[in-house]
Amino acid sequence: MEKILDRFLRYVSIETTSDENSESQPSADREWDLLKLLRDELAALGVEVTLDEFGYVMASIPSNVDAKVPAIGFIAHVDTAPDASGKDVKPQIIKNYDGGDIALKGVPGLYLKPAEFPEMLHYKGQTLITTDGTTLLGADDKAGVAEIMNAVQYIVEHPEFKHGPIKIGFTPDEEIGRGVVKFDVARFGADFAYTMDGGEIGELEYENFNAASAKIHIQGCNVHPGYAKGKMRNAIHIATELNGLLPVEQRPEYTQDYEGFFHLIAFNGAVEQADITYIIRDHDRAKFEEKKALMTKVCDFINVKYGDGTATLTLKDQYYNMRQQVEPHFHVVEKAIKAIEMAGIKPKVQPIRGGTDGANLSFKGLPCPNIFAGGLNFHGKMEFVPLESIEKASEVVLNIIKLYAE
Repeated sequence: MEKILDRFLRYVSIETTSDENSESQPSADREWDLLKLLRDELAALGVEVTLDEFGYVMASIPSNVDAKVPAIGFIAHVDTAPDASGKDVKPQIIKNYDGGDIALKGVPGLYLKPAEFPEMLHYKGQTLITTDGTTLLGADDKAGVAEIMNAVQYIVEHPEFKHGPIKIGFTPDEEIGRGVVKFDVARFGADFAYTMDGGEIGELEYENFNAASAKIHIQGCNVHPGYAKGKMRNAIHIATELNGLLPVEQRPEYTQDYEGFFHLIAFNGAVEQADITYIIRDHDRAKFEEKKALMTKVCDFINVKYGDGTATLTLKDQYYNMRQQVEPHFHVVEKAIKAIEMAGIKPKVQPIRGGTDGANLSFKGLPCPNIFAGGLNFHGKMEFVPLESIEKASEVVLNIIKLYAE
């Protein structure tokens, strides 16, 4: 078998950044490069596989047991977040990590430090894969892709391994919230599934945020500053005033666990007009609706104060908490807990302070908890992943398959 490290390094070398400003699917042509590669690798292993016009790789391995057992799916996304560059990724391999600072050699003076990221110390003695400081790494979610592909190769090369029907899915555009918009659950054919898209080793999640985006256009009025009294309406000031009307304590930097937030993610402004963008998150559906209502109320206030049409709000739901869809099929969580324990890992069952393809798939009728892929500090130049965590995640995939075949 190809070593999982080599597989992972091959995948991260392919640029797959998704593009939130594109209306196509996949959102960026570069995503096709990895999608086509995965299709070809699965076909070369003798696995039945398709790649459709929307960028969904779907593969199927038939059961080799006599008993009728559920078809279990494993899903990962190929795109990386547009928050940081995913081009020309140059991973650093740190063997037998000693617990010290790691120089990110692509940027002189930049270090990955335990003083800032104390979780690094959990991996002393292991092999860490980091960035060189110029890009993200892409473990989100190419670690998940590598883990699934490694398990598939093991199954194909070990016919004595007993399993029921296995379904494999690779998706584009998860990072921009469109990963499974056109995913055909019936064609995929799984009864239950797991996304391999979580964080550090041991994590298991079946609760996630309810999510919405809020885009606000502020229309000001630009007048020569020498003659502006009583006439100018500075869109920059109005936008910052609007932001100040939202509760400071509900920003992401002040929240944790089940606490939701308003997150200002973009601001582009001049005196004449400004555009601001938020993401709104909460695990509790009622509190989520209250947050959306507050955003509407704040924009209404601005329009009363400065005139109709000053603030134009576009509010759009993105996904919902999958807990209500997964709990009626709680065996999928219990099987995952046991599979993690079989790998010698202590499970960390916790809510996702984010979302996955699994949330939307659960609402499409495919209950789909999320399992750790092993990486940390996703979406930026401080991203890293321990090799041993990738190896254990692939082992968990095989353990789940084994448990459902028993």
